[in-house]
Amino acid sequence: MLASCGQQGSRQESAVEEPEENREAKTLLQGIWIDDETEEVSFKAVGDTIFYPDTLSQPTLFRVIGDSIVMGGRYYAIVKQGENYFWFKNPSGDVVKLSKSDDPIHALAFIQEKPRGITTYTSVVNRDSVVMYEGERYHWYITINPTKYKVVFTSYNDDGVGVDNIYYDNIIHISLFQGARRIYSSDFRKQQYGKLVPSGFLEQAIMTNIEYDYVDAQGFHFNATVCKPDGVSCYMVGITITKSGQMSMKLLES
Repeated sequence: MLASCGQQGSRQESAVEEPEENREAKTLLQGIWIDDETEEVSFKAVGDTIFYPDTLSQPTLFRVIGDSIVMGGRYYAIVKQGENYFWFKNPSGDVVKLSKSDDPIHALAFIQEKPRGITTYTSVVNRDSVVMYEGERYHWYITINPTKYKVVFTSYNDDGVGVDNIYYDNIIHISLFQGARRIYSSDFRKQQYGKLVPSGFLEQAIMTNIEYDYVDAQGFHFNATVCKPDGVSCYMVGITITKSGQMSMKLLES
């Protein structure tokens, strides 16, 4: 019994204590902050949460630990802080200088929607067309199905602060018919491109589109695009479906 109590006491003494939060610094951060250089709204702090001035950036919990502000698990060193000013270092080492604003016009930044980098779908989209090849009539169908599968995309705002944005992935269906005979029918998900597209890219990417391209002796060619939500980084995968219903894929461009 004595040995057991001794071991328990040792475990309690060696436990790492949670660092104490700087409540005074957190209170000073409450309100809307604008960038001194650009005069644009940077964020709004309310309670334990920071809100960003667009509809895509997700609110994030924050704490002030020692001389750092912690946002989304990322630490940013505080350089200088007062009732109406807040300076901190971004990951590049640049000092971001913010000032508190009481201007009602800056509050409007939190209710205005900004454009998204890629086209997002909120309802099913259908496309189809008839193709003639060697005197035969073929009919292809493409259906884009929005899902509730979340994709977390981390971007960096003008202050160099990492912000997690939530998007939703798509499942895209291709069907190919010759008259009433179904040649091919299948769903496509971004995970199917794991051998062609780096896994790290796929984690933050969305299955954005599949488009019909052309038909030749090898089969019917479609182009699938997988993009990060900023719309800048994409991979294009070629899908070929033969007249016998065999499907193959290859990377076209990145």
